[in-house]
Parts: sequence; structure tokens; C-alpha cells
Amino acid sequence: MRMIRKVTILSMCVALLAALPAAAAETIKVGAILAVTGPAAFLGAPEAKTLEMLVAQVNAAGGIKGMKVELLIKDSSANPEKAVSLAKQLVEEEKVFAILGPSTSGESMKIKQYVDESATLLLSCAAAEAITTPIMKWVFKTPQNDANAVRWIYGDLKKKGLKKIGVLASNTGFGNAGKGQLEKLAPEFGIEVVIAESYDKDAVDLDAEVTKLKSKDVQAVVNWSIEPAQSKVPVSMRKMGWLVPLYQSHGFGNIKYVEAAGPAAEGILFPAGRLLVAEGLPDSNVQKSLLLKYKKDYEAATKEAPSTFGGHAYDAFTLLVKAIEIGGPDKEKARAALEGLKGFVGTAGIFNFSAEDHNGLGMDAFELLTVKGGKFALAP
Repeated sequence: MRMIRKVTILSMCVALLAALPAAAAETIKVGAILAVTGPAAFLGAPEAKTLEMLVAQVNAAGGIKGMKVELLIKDSSANPEKAVSLAKQLVEEEKVFAILGPSTSGESMKIKQYVDESATLLLSCAAAEAITTPIMKWVFKTPQNDANAVRWIYGDLKKKGLKKIGVLASNTGFGNAGKGQLEKLAPEFGIEVVIAESYDKDAVDLDAEVTKLKSKDVQAVVNWSIEPAQSKVPVSMRKMGWLVPLYQSHGFGNIKYVEAAGPAAEGILFPAGRLLVAEGLPDSNVQKSLLLKYKKDYEAATKEAPSTFGGHAYDAFTLLVKAIEIGGPDKEKARAALEGLKGFVGTAGIFNFSAEDHNGLGMDAFELLTVKGGKFALAP
């Protein structure tokens, strides 16, 4: 009798242990490091709202291959050092399957070595080309490359016969990377960067910097920033009656920046994905239906207009879902599946990843946009 009890108890223990992996596989834990507050909140807040919306949708539909998603959002306030601490917390304590974000290039550059060494999949929502160049096995990103954004701007300047420009950039990872690309690529287009000035990301007045550029008699201004300070550039230019063309980076893709600049924003030019002008796309455009659905869902969930930044989070999450659908809840197989994805339609463009390209987007992911009547529109 005693032997039977021992065998029964042993059998129960074996059965319970056998059930543990199955139970653990019922949930996919996903971390997100986003600048929900702080100087880059116009990026991180819509990213967080987008992820919350998408996770609710996926879980309501039964999860990813039956596995529910547990989302852990950590607010970095755009602080690179804090991002490192949060990455370690998500990897070492929370044991997340993947990390989405960070929102900014400086944070992404700061954590990429760590996540790669820890074999944790990272889908950054930041744009600097240096995030994925050189390639790191576990590091990917969803925004278009800053170098291609520069090429779009320079192509338009060349078409208009404008050769001498002044450059402004915030003193952040994104600003510094963009400034570097602007200086590096200028000779390729026959453009001269006459003057390049950096400013504090928290600046509330850029009159002094704009005055320096104006004194050099440049033919156009290119500003590279993701912070609210970028809205001060057109305000300062308008105040001085300076009417040369103003180009912003793809970090201008939130209507709140237009609202902050007011009438001074009229006529600003910038490269961006098609989300901001989705309604005006031809029905034949392969992105249109996806863009309109995301826009409709986001507006219903948040009562606010979508931005390209929320779109970057949309792409990061949907790419991760697809990778898990193909590779299952195995990190290496999911990573390999992501690296092999071709023709994946996202908000930023059509993604074609490879072992040599962990961004997957080309020049065709951009359109040149402008501000017309306080709204975004395709540039003429």
C-alpha cells in the first residue's frame, strides 16, 4: 500500500513537471522601453498607446498561435542611462522574449550592445542608421534610415537649384547622427553646408541660432530634431521675416509639432512615410488599407490623430507577431524568421530584411510632405 502511494505521488509530480513548460508557453512576455514622458514624449506616448491597443486586439483574438501577450512598458523619459537600467531589468528580471523601442536613437545606441550580448531580440523605434550599422545579430529597427531622409531633402534642394544651406540639430543621438549625415552626403548632391549649429534639446528660444544662420545668407535651412524645440525654428524665422525654405527631418511627423509652431509651420517640407497622408493615396497603393485601419483604430482608442512614431511601434509589434507565428516561442527561430521576412507591409513602408539589412526599408519608403493649412499634405 505504501509503495502504491509512493508511485502515485511520483507520477503526479512527473505529470506536474511535464505540464510546466506548456503552462509557461501560454504567455509571451514582451518588454517596451519608451519615452512616455520627458522631452521625447511626442514619440513615446503614441508608441505606448499603439502597443497597448495592439496587444489588446491580439489577445482578444486568442493571442499569437494561442499564446497571450503580456506587455511590460517602461518609461525611460528619453534618458539613455535609464534605458540601460530598464533593459537589464526586462532581460534579467522579467525574462522578456523581446524588447520594443527605445523611442530615441541615443537610447537605442546605448543598449544595443547589451541586448545583442544577452541574445534578446530588439526592434528599435528610432531612426539613426548607426543602430543597425554595422549589423548586430539581435538588433533591428523599424523607422526609415536617417541617411535616406537626407537624400530625399537633398534631392529636392538640387531640383530647386538650392546649393548653400544652414543646418540646425538638437544635441541628441538623433540630432547628432542626422547632422553627421547631412555633412557627409552634401558633396554627393553638390550642396555646401555653410554653417551647422547644435542646440539644447530643451531649448525654448532659438533666435540666437537662427540669427547665426541668417547672417551667412544661406538659401535654405535644414533642422534635425525630434523634440518640441524643433517647432521654435520656424517661429524664429517668421519673426525675423526670413522666408527661405525650411526642411525638417522625418522626426517632424506628429501634428502636435505643427500646432506648436502655429502659422509659422506653413510650408515646412520634410520626408516621411505615407501614414500622415493615407487618405490621399491611390487605391492601388499596397499600404493604403493598412494605414487607414491603423489610423481608424488609433483614433477610436485614443481620440487623437496618429503620428509616424506610433506607426514605428505598430511596425515593431506586428513584425514581432509575424516572426513568432513563423518561428514559434523560440527566440533564435523567431529572430531568424524576422531576418528572413520579405514584402512585409508596414506603416513605414514595405520591409525586406536580410542578414545584411536589419532595417529593411529603402528610399521608396518616403514621400516628401509639407504643411498646408495647418495639416500634412503631399508636397507639390
